[in-house]
Amino acid sequence: MGRCVRYPKRTGTESEDQGRAVSTSDSADFTPADFAPLADGFGDPADPGNRPARLAVGVVGTGRVGPALGAALQLAGHRVVAASGVSAASRRRADALLPGVRIVTPPQVLAAADLVLLTVPDDALADLVAGLASTGSIRPGQLVVHTSGAHGVAVLEPATRAGALPLALHPAMTFTGTSVDLARLAGCPFGVTAPEELRPVAEALVVEMGGEPEWVPEGVRPLYHTALAHGANHLVTLVAQALELLRTAGVAEPGRLLGPLLGAALDNSLRSGDAALTGPVARGDTGTVRRHLAQLSTVSPDIPAAYRAMARATAQRALAHGTIDEASAAALLDVLNEES
Repeated sequence: MGRCVRYPKRTGTESEDQGRAVSTSDSADFTPADFAPLADGFGDPADPGNRPARLAVGVVGTGRVGPALGAALQLAGHRVVAASGVSAASRRRADALLPGVRIVTPPQVLAAADLVLLTVPDDALADLVAGLASTGSIRPGQLVVHTSGAHGVAVLEPATRAGALPLALHPAMTFTGTSVDLARLAGCPFGVTAPEELRPVAEALVVEMGGEPEWVPEGVRPLYHTALAHGANHLVTLVAQALELLRTAGVAEPGRLLGPLLGAALDNSLRSGDAALTGPVARGDTGTVRRHLAQLSTVSPDIPAAYRAMARATAQRALAHGTIDEASAAALLDVLNEES
């Protein structure tokens, strides 16, 4: 599983050989010596001698992700001391997953925490970090973690200048905002981006939450997130459209019909990539594709465009993989480019 690490000396539970009080005069320049590794191997996590420092955790943003990750850290022995949430739904999630935790303002969360989880929407993250830094809410030695897939640690630069230790830990999973998420975190991949000297700390936190760290360099973080969004988010739209068509066709339980087919297709594609392509486009059946388009034009105003776009992409990938020849691909593209 890797190495057990001792969390930075400037954070976590005080002991004779680890940690000290943080003062605002501490230098913001941290060196690898601040992140000294323990012995190789995590050992028995139930043995206090094998555990890193326990951290006071704060959660800024109690949407679907924050409470689940906070609860996972509590299960690992850390302590969630404060959280912030605005909507009634956010507060309900916090009450359910983090019972007894105070709901306060973001600056109050940071004042109480050694480790701060910033679990807010991607587009809100930069302004939040800048605002917290400008008000002096961030202190040297504080672990500041965001869970955005779209950003690396550059978005945390205002916090880093204030002396914080920046980490980007993105769970590659969809969340429900319920206790179901805790079980799903077991083995969940996390996209990890951090300064190299903080990499052991970042990976240790992921392992403590039950996840599997996957290192993502800062420069490719946007591409990493694009891949996940394209695969997962657009899959939901594709499945929803297929369900809609089956309902229109009179299928009473479309999910029951689609489930085995989609499960097999996903499994095959993850194992075999383009070699898993099947269906009329992969066979070059232009007549079937033309009939599909004719049916779609009578039942849906928006699905035909999605079908054409995906079929074009499928034809191009099938051609590149050698599943169809150039003549078949050209014929398919001619049909797909016909005006409806």
